[in-house]
Amino acid sequence: MIHHFSLPARDPVNVAKVLAKLIGGRAYRFSGPLPGAAMAVSGDRHGTMIEVYPETIVMAPGDDEAPVAYRSLPGDRSYMGFHALLSVPLDRMAIERIGAEAGWRTKFFSRAAPGRPPVFHVVEVWVENRYLLEVVPAEMIAVYEAYMQPAQMEALDLSLTP
Repeated sequence: MIHHFSLPARDPVNVAKVLAKLIGGRAYRFSGPLPGAAMAVSGDRHGTMIEVYPETIVMAPGDDEAPVAYRSLPGDRSYMGFHALLSVPLDRMAIERIGAEAGWRTKFFSRAAPGRPPVFHVVEVWVENRYLLEVVPAEMIAVYEAYMQPAQMEALDLSLTP
């Protein structure tokens, strides 16, 4: 269970507002030590939350025994090797509408192992048209949950361990 994660944005407040719509929650200023950051809080029983940091901020280990440190690393990052899959309390049409209203590329796709028939479906929501969130309506997530189990991966012969 992932309860929260962080991601970068050029406009953290706007991104948090759009993500809050997708997860059925509300957007807030980030309550941590990071000016300009925001968060989308779902209000679900798991405390699901997405932190949205200014894109120039990176997280680094703290010095000696100190906790995580936020550091500025200027530079434009058009795309990045990050994505997450979120199940949300909305239907496909609502997800696509929210993405379109934000001006973000938002499209429905099927997912499968190469050479295999589609197994589950996602709506690709490209946040700020730069990085991917796979968004799945609540009524479609059971297929993913059943598929993403060790027995299924073993059947596909994908194991890295003996």
